[in-house]
Amino acid sequence: MSYRILKLNSISVRGLEKLPRERFEVASELNNPHGVLVRSADMHKLPIPDSLLAVARAGAGTNNIPVAALSARGIPVFNAPGANANAVKELVLAGLFLAARNICQAWNFARSLEGDDAAIDAAVEKGKKAFVGFELPGRTLAVVGLGAIGVEVANAAQSLGMQVLGYDPQITVQRAWQLSASVQQALSLDDLFARADLVSVHVPINAHTRGLVNAARLKLMRPGGVLLNFARAPIVEEADVVAALDSGHLHAYVCDFPTRALKLHPRAITLPHLGASTGEAEENCAAMAAETLRDFLENGNIRNCVNFPEALLPRVPGKTRLAIANSNVPNMVGQISTCLASANINIADLLNKSRGELAYTLIDTDGGVDETLVGKLRRIDGVLSARIVHEQP
Repeated sequence: MSYRILKLNSISVRGLEKLPRERFEVASELNNPHGVLVRSADMHKLPIPDSLLAVARAGAGTNNIPVAALSARGIPVFNAPGANANAVKELVLAGLFLAARNICQAWNFARSLEGDDAAIDAAVEKGKKAFVGFELPGRTLAVVGLGAIGVEVANAAQSLGMQVLGYDPQITVQRAWQLSASVQQALSLDDLFARADLVSVHVPINAHTRGLVNAARLKLMRPGGVLLNFARAPIVEEADVVAALDSGHLHAYVCDFPTRALKLHPRAITLPHLGASTGEAEENCAAMAAETLRDFLENGNIRNCVNFPEALLPRVPGKTRLAIANSNVPNMVGQISTCLASANINIADLLNKSRGELAYTLIDTDGGVDETLVGKLRRIDGVLSARIVHEQP
């Protein structure tokens, strides 16, 4: 079977190479797509075609994708967590140096100097004391969120000789293995802020993280602290940060989100959302998104998904595979099994996973399954989508 993939943005060639032309038609304009590849395009106002099986974003955030509406249709949304981790880490490290050594302010001062070289030299000697900074070794960096990016930032800061605190009550086993054993655990966010000279936030934006950095937590920081935000703007209460900068309690705020209040503030360094803006990051994100999309379409497997659970079941030649998305309610697997049994279909292997209100089931059968039976599965109350995952030659 061949699949039609609609790309809503320019996608790196490295990503497109993951979709063989003999089985995937990829275009920026086509009808009835099976999959969508997207970067920054806003999908909220786009219709969801009946043919659509999955959406893959070549990036981490999915704010531009109508995840809830797609979930209700049983359509998984994939992203590329960690593919841009090194790019963001490098920018965070640059932000640490920019803030610690007052580099941006010093550069602006140097560019404003006038007169001949002798006059410039005199002005430099007189003015440089205004830009005295501090060194990073021995300072304490607190990292909020220990996902792919947070772990890399923490480990890199450790290598610079910094003391590192971490806080993430939902850290995965995989990330915990990657984290340096020397990173100390903060018991709470308040504990973390109270022990920090510098704070870097690396969490997604949601109801729990919006306004996470506020006046109360900024007051807990040691005087002359530095705040870095290369995650999402609303994680930080901007007015509270500006007040802390104005009072001098906060030495600097470095972020990737310019606003009218921040872009000209003498203690703020605002960059134009450069976190993942490297050729390497774009290639990595595109490749990861394309690979997960292909594995789902060809095998029904789910990885790096923001709405459905991870589900990986190795293919066995000669078996027919069914992929079923459903509401996470009692007796769904029983009803599905009964439907198959009524058609005299034997289940060779079954994997059922749940995540919140959603569940996903992969079933390998000994016999063939026709579309009439799949139609009966779709009519089970609570089933959101069902399909035969055709074996590739």
